[in-house]
Amino acid sequence: MKNLLTAIAVTLCGALFARGNIDSVLTAVERNNTALKAVRDELDAQKLENKTGIYLPNPEVEFNYLWGRPGLIGNRNDIAIRQTFDIPTVTGMKKRMSDKRNGLLELRYRAERLDVLFQARQLCIDLIYYGALRHELEQRLEHAAILAGGYKSRLEKGDAAILEYNKAQLNLATVKGEMAGVETERMSVVAELKRLNGGIDVPINGLEYGDAALPDSFDGWFERAEQSNPVLEYVRQEVEIAKNQVSLNRAMSLPGISAGFMREKVTGEAYQGISVGVSIPLWENKNRVKQAKAALKASETRQADSRLQFYEYLKNLYEKAKSMQIAVGEYEQALSSLNSTALLQKALEAGEISLLDCIVELGLYYNAVNLKLNAEREFRKVFAELWKLVEN
Repeated sequence: MKNLLTAIAVTLCGALFARGNIDSVLTAVERNNTALKAVRDELDAQKLENKTGIYLPNPEVEFNYLWGRPGLIGNRNDIAIRQTFDIPTVTGMKKRMSDKRNGLLELRYRAERLDVLFQARQLCIDLIYYGALRHELEQRLEHAAILAGGYKSRLEKGDAAILEYNKAQLNLATVKGEMAGVETERMSVVAELKRLNGGIDVPINGLEYGDAALPDSFDGWFERAEQSNPVLEYVRQEVEIAKNQVSLNRAMSLPGISAGFMREKVTGEAYQGISVGVSIPLWENKNRVKQAKAALKASETRQADSRLQFYEYLKNLYEKAKSMQIAVGEYEQALSSLNSTALLQKALEAGEISLLDCIVELGLYYNAVNLKLNAEREFRKVFAELWKLVEN
């Protein structure tokens, strides 16, 4: 019994958590995730689409063959080649607009990437939690089996009552049931992580938590965080694009020009030379500037709302993570300072408590360990979400 209690003490004190990182899993998921590959292909196609319509219109070639009447005047044929031009300002604006729209697509990919990696990180946190809990239960199962075996021997010798034996067996069955439930949940997480990794198994042995340091000052940290958030950067770029669209629509209200070559030939005579035309924008671009200004106002309103929502949501996560971190620290302190294993051992050896009373007392400690493991997991999940919103 002394050896049993010593083993319990070592297990409880040494098997709570190790700390490291899970970046290798995230790297594999980023490389193999099929959803990210599909998004990348889609965005590449949209980039090409954004590059269309920014060049000069196609040149026009016109040929006319006209039969003369009466026949003495002969026939006439005309050839005309014409090219329409935008003013240089419009051409440059269209190219810059195309580049900025493609920049938005990259921000969209960044947001999709962070979402996938966040899902993978959450699953890794679950795996670490279930791994630690499984380790705890393996030790508890071993202890429960020793206890059940001991009571069986005592029952056979007539040294224990059947009720005590039944309690020992029930305790063993309870731990086995917990083990089975934890393993089922763990395998479900493994399967989900494999799905995120493009159907490829992920090496998860020895997976550990990384560091989790919260910033001391939220507002100072937020000023830096909002500059790297892809969602806020997206709405900022939308405002810039909307401003450029206003300028572009104004420029498109200016007259367009066309130039070309024309030749006219009739019997005994031929005319050829250059042709110049002007497009007068009377109706085609009506209300375009007003529409662009309205879109700009909507983008600015959306930007202000996005920043407000981001600030409040991030602050809520920060406060939640901070309080949960304190709770985890309190659990760790309690588990290290209130370990009564040695006292229980002395009381059991002195005959002051029964073995079942000892197990009940240890059960309280087991429950505290479980609560600590769960609190650590929840803190890590909130911390991961907090940093997901500000990662590059």
